[in-house]
Amino acid sequence: MTESAPPTPAHRDPGLQPERTRLAWRRTTLSCTVVAVLAGRQAAIEQLTVASLVAMALTTFVWLGFLGVAHRRMRTVGSSPSPGPMSVRAAVTAAACTVALAGFAVAMVG
Repeated sequence: MTESAPPTPAHRDPGLQPERTRLAWRRTTLSCTVVAVLAGRQAAIEQLTVASLVAMALTTFVWLGFLGVAHRRMRTVGSSPSPGPMSVRAAVTAAACTVALAGFAVAMVG
């Protein structure tokens, strides 16, 4: 019985991993969109004050930032059979957008 050598990086078969990663980014983007829409709805149902308009504008800005990071990552994963790791800047931006949306949610509910 002969043992085969492990695949070299040049012959790596990524399988479905890039597709799963792209789908995960799509689900996360959809969740982020739902949060932004519900935050806007909550602010509109209450009464439109300067604070609620600022919160809606900040939520939209953060949502657009996250959407940009996610779209760039999905495009990178889809275009290469072996995409590199996410840049530190993109990871920090995605994490900051997530934390900011959570903070805005707490501020709007409270």
